[in-house]
Amino acid sequence: MTQNDDEPIERNADMNIITKILSVLVAAEFIYIFYLETIATTSVKTSKVFGMTTEELSQKNVTVLFKNQGVYNGLISLLILLAVFAFASKAAVICLMAYIVAVALYGSFTSNPKIILMQGGLAILTLISCIF
Repeated sequence: MTQNDDEPIERNADMNIITKILSVLVAAEFIYIFYLETIATTSVKTSKVFGMTTEELSQKNVTVLFKNQGVYNGLISLLILLAVFAFASKAAVICLMAYIVAVALYGSFTSNPKIILMQGGLAILTLISCIF
């Protein structure tokens, strides 16, 4: 790829290895959340993670909502991996991590204060790594 036909574009030149590793860890976290919400929706582990009983998780409307949310989380994971490896875009990584932190902040205010660290902790570290 070239820019102005004489300047080569260096893919990933502005993204350090720590940012890449942390981004992959965030993607892995979201794949795990996808698994819990979409595949293991009514499992004991999902029950513990989300603080709900397996009976509550077995309700059709809850199951449908969890599976839908799980798909969103799976796609966020895919977008992170695309940003790091296919697009090699630090700007895209920053946007995705900022989105994750914003959603975690919302969850910490509306649901559980621990969400900011549980869901947003790695994303915050990834954002910090983008500075260096």
